[in-house]
Parts: sequence; structure tokens; C-alpha cells
Amino acid sequence: MGLLKQFHIFCISLFLVTTLRAEWNTKDFQKREHSLVKPYQGAGFGVPNWDFLGSTMVTSNYVRLTPDQRSKQGALWNSVPCKTRNWELQVQFKVTGTTKDLFGDGFAIWYAKDRMEYGPVFGSKDLFSGLAVIVDTYSNHNGPHNHNHPYVSAMINNGTLSYDHDRDGTHTMLGGCEVKFRNFQHETWLAIRYENDKLTVSHDLHNKNVWAPCFSIEGVLLPTGYYFGVSATTGDLSDNHDIIAIKTYELDTADGISKEERANIEPHAQYFESPRDHKADPEPSSMSGMKTFLLLLFGILCCIACVVIGVMIYQNQQENSRKRFY
Repeated sequence: MGLLKQFHIFCISLFLVTTLRAEWNTKDFQKREHSLVKPYQGAGFGVPNWDFLGSTMVTSNYVRLTPDQRSKQGALWNSVPCKTRNWELQVQFKVTGTTKDLFGDGFAIWYAKDRMEYGPVFGSKDLFSGLAVIVDTYSNHNGPHNHNHPYVSAMINNGTLSYDHDRDGTHTMLGGCEVKFRNFQHETWLAIRYENDKLTVSHDLHNKNVWAPCFSIEGVLLPTGYYFGVSATTGDLSDNHDIIAIKTYELDTADGISKEERANIEPHAQYFESPRDHKADPEPSSMSGMKTFLLLLFGILCCIACVVIGVMIYQNQQENSRKRFY
């Protein structure tokens, strides 16, 4: 009788463990139509549910958006609109290059209304509608808003804002953090979680399945029906921008909340209510430039005067020496 009781307890425990694993394992909710994992079926002839643009090249181990060459643009776009209200996007990537200190330009992860369009924002269009998570590897060192690179930031746009490259997007970003991921031997991860109007970005730099927080923003409204994508660009500086995997998960939506009501809303964040002014670098005044020129001219004249006086003294000494000799 004791053995039978123990067996019943074991069966109940096994059932509870299985149930909990099924409830909390996000892989059970993975959206295959929005995911890209190896082996890439149809590599070389297109990948189901994904389209490529520009310099993008598909290999057996990665999708290379740009090679380590100047002036390249590439993009990878999902062809199926996302109808899920709450979702999480996990992007496994690798950025490598031959240079140590100077590199660029970076890549962006998109949830946007328009897809497959070239543009100046890391290989995709400006004045977009949706969300861009920007991974900027090139520092302009402009203005009082400097930060070290690589830098991850987010921007919500309703089609009216332009990304400001000269200021690294600091006047339109919702939040950001420094992420030193370049030239690792292993792949790295970024996770973008959108749940109940809250946007959270995390990273795993050491490929250990442990997420470190980057930033989290409340009050973000995104419609359903937009497209996931990744794009990259290089300029005078370059890197290999490789995408290894994209995994998309559907998160639970509370009962009574309709997904359909999000189809026609406009992307919105608190930034739109109180935009920051664009702060330009202070320009040097003409007076300061004139002062520098006058000081330089005065220094040169002093040097010439010293040389002339020295020559005159030397000649006078030589003349006195000859008079004494005779």
C-alpha cells in the first residue's frame, strides 16, 4: 500500500512539473512564420517568409547583411505581418571587422509598417512608422550628448520624425545603453519584449541564456499588422553584420482585451507629447578666431624681432672686436 501511495505521489509530481513547463516555456508559443533558424531552408533561392535586399547574402551558418566593405546596405524582412499584440523578438547576431578602434556603421531591428525599402537609417527608410531598435557602432562624437559605442537605443515614430545621424539619434530615442559586443568569438543576443504597452530591451553578450537589462519604457503603443526586419549599413568604415537567428514568441494577452482594436492605432510614445529641442554644437565665435590669429601673429613677430636683435648684437660685438685688434 505504501508503494502504491508513493507511485501516486510520483505521478502527480510528474504531471505538475510537465504542466508548469508547458505553461512557462516560451518556446511553446514560438511563431514559426516570424522566426528564422538554421538550417535556412531554401538558402540560395530565398528563405520561406523572408525577403532579402541589397548586399544581403545567405550562407549555411548566417545571413550576412553587409560584408566588411565600404558603402554597403543590406536588409532582411519578414513577409508575414505580425497580428500578435504582445510579443518578444530574440535576435542572435555577430558583428566582426578587421579594425580595432574605428568601425561602423551598425544595424537596426525593425517593427515597421513599410518593408523592403532602402534608406539612410541603417539601411532602411527614414520617416518610418513603427519601432526601430538601433545598434549604432559608429560614434560621431557630436554635441553634448556623447556616449560610448556600440550603443543600443529605441525610437518610436509615427512617420513624422527624422533620425538625426549627426547626434546619434539622441533627440528621438526613448532609452539606450552601451553594449560591447563587437569581435566576439561567440554569437550575441538582443531581446525586444513588447508586453502590455511596455517595451523592454535586454542583451546576452556571453551566450549563456542570461538576459541583462538595457532599458525599459512604459506607455508605448504599437499597432498590430506591422513587419519585423533587420537592416545594416556601412560607410567609410565597415563591419560584417551577420544574423544567425531570429526567434519570435507570442506572449499571453489578458482575457477581454481584443487584438483587433490595435490594427489601426498610430505608433505612440510619451516622447511625442514633449519633444526635446535639437541642440547644436556651439559654434566658435569670429572674435575667438581673430584672437587666435593675432596671438599667433604677435608670437611670430616677437620671434623675428629676437632674431634681428640677436644678429645686430652679434655684428656689433664683431665690429668692436676688430677695432681692438687694429
